[in-house]
Amino acid sequence: MFTTRPELLGTFGMVSSTHWLTSAAAMAMLEKGGNAFDAAVAGGMMLQVCEPHLNGPGGDMPAIIHSAKSGETKIICGQGTAPAAATIDHYKSENLSLIPGTGLLATVVPGAFDGWMLMLRDYGTKTVEDVFEVALGYAENGVPVVPRWTETVATVAELFRDEWTTSADQWLVAGQPPKPGSIYANKPLAQTWKRLLDEAKAAGGDRIAQIDAIRHAWHQGFVAEEIDKFCRLTEVLDVSGERHKAVLTGDDLARWRASYDTPATYDFNGYTVAKPGAWSQGPAHLQALALLKDFDLASMDPTGPEFVHTVTEAIKLAFADRDAFYGDPDFVKVPLEQLLSDAYNDERRKLIGDSASMELRHGSVDGFGCEVDYAAAVGRAEGQGVPDGGKAAAGSGEPTVGTLGQVSGDTCHIDVVDKYGNMVACMPSGGWLQSSPTIPALGFQLNSRAQMFWLDEGLPMSLEPGKRPRTTLSPTIALRDGKPAIAFGTPGGDQQDQWQSIFFLRHAIYKRNLQEAIDTPSFHSEHFVSSFYPRGAKPGRLVVEGRTPDETVNNLRERGHKVEVGDLWSEGRLCAVGKDGKILKAGSNARGMQGYAAGR
Repeated sequence: MFTTRPELLGTFGMVSSTHWLTSAAAMAMLEKGGNAFDAAVAGGMMLQVCEPHLNGPGGDMPAIIHSAKSGETKIICGQGTAPAAATIDHYKSENLSLIPGTGLLATVVPGAFDGWMLMLRDYGTKTVEDVFEVALGYAENGVPVVPRWTETVATVAELFRDEWTTSADQWLVAGQPPKPGSIYANKPLAQTWKRLLDEAKAAGGDRIAQIDAIRHAWHQGFVAEEIDKFCRLTEVLDVSGERHKAVLTGDDLARWRASYDTPATYDFNGYTVAKPGAWSQGPAHLQALALLKDFDLASMDPTGPEFVHTVTEAIKLAFADRDAFYGDPDFVKVPLEQLLSDAYNDERRKLIGDSASMELRHGSVDGFGCEVDYAAAVGRAEGQGVPDGGKAAAGSGEPTVGTLGQVSGDTCHIDVVDKYGNMVACMPSGGWLQSSPTIPALGFQLNSRAQMFWLDEGLPMSLEPGKRPRTTLSPTIALRDGKPAIAFGTPGGDQQDQWQSIFFLRHAIYKRNLQEAIDTPSFHSEHFVSSFYPRGAKPGRLVVEGRTPDETVNNLRERGHKVEVGDLWSEGRLCAVGKDGKILKAGSNARGMQGYAAGR
């Protein structure tokens, strides 16, 4: 089949990411003798400079890693928790029924930076100065502005000028969005990084001591102090149409650190697929595989109506269970073993018929989960009961693909595999320039991940202090015989585990190589409850790529799907690397004209 670029093959190292400069920075680290983890961190720092509309130091970062030395596959949880003062009573006292998707009330503890540093400390080999070098140079001297950066700033420029003046000072150039192709330097961020590196050097020459010093400066030093001051003194307009202060404090940062977690796994077609746990939506990917395993997918055309329909209906069931059962396992008992079991999914599979369901059909497990008010979610998608935030609504929710696949912003991704067999998939996001006002002393923004909590009592995802929001961020590693075979992921919010499932099926079942599986026309459902403000749902809505065959589209409509046809290249921004014996592989996404793979 036609591919937009070749699947890369080599034996030294491979990188795939959502921006060419990130892939180049990570590859440079491999060339300098770093391992996959060093390269991922170097790439992660670069992502914060070249895609500030997509991620930032104040955002979130789950990663899945495989260490060739230990043979272990682990999750790095760089997902921060709700602040101590983030109670349902507090938000309701502000006359809120939903947590706003913009502004400071949507902020949890920023987790991305510490997640990167934890990976570097425990699995990397290079110093903090090494991994910051390329990104710091671009932050200080300027990085070329991509068109979607300009488009994103343009959507919120009026809000910046009128309300979020610190953001206007940082992100507007002579009062206007920066022009595509122009050079933009983030001097305040560069200065923050230099101060952090000074703290590292002051700790002496030991690599570990330097990393511990930089983490301390972030959580209990000058970074935490500046975040605390900004949150105490700043009141900003958010998507609710009102002005609010943050509940985040320096004490919240001091109490939290990134941590390790055991991945959730499912065996499918010779692979063991590993995902973050039920504090993410990752297990929904695994349950979709569990639902699909007894279908004869190999006999179906991978772009035909039977495949698209069957996969879509399985995804709708898996995501319905996500909405009913998932939450932070430190606070909520999630029956994940049962949700992924053969017995449970054998019964759930019977719900997949020849026509599209218009219901949110979650399962039932005694003593677990909740009922989902689907009618209310449908109403919110139609604008019922949602405050009109006017200009504040710009930048709300996750800046992910639009209804028809167009991208005005998004999340980021990077995958790396090295010659030793180390493999890593990272999904940094949040801290978007358009969702929270810039902290001028630091040059970055806080996240808006708290919008994933509910302000109703007794739900798995009810807001509680110290609780992780159920993030959509969901990187993947698939293993064969205990060895890492593929690392992959895609931006896209609720679409992440849809597009990843589709990519994986096309690789694992149809034996399409990484690039072929990425380039094959994809699709996504908007049937279930959105994770982002205003938490709407669109029953039966199915968005397919414009290259999808007409006969497929027509058949899907006959089955009852409410099909929207997007642009020719609109569905997904997948990255992937692989290892097959001594051969290393990589594929990258042409959609959006930013993704790139590099390797040799």
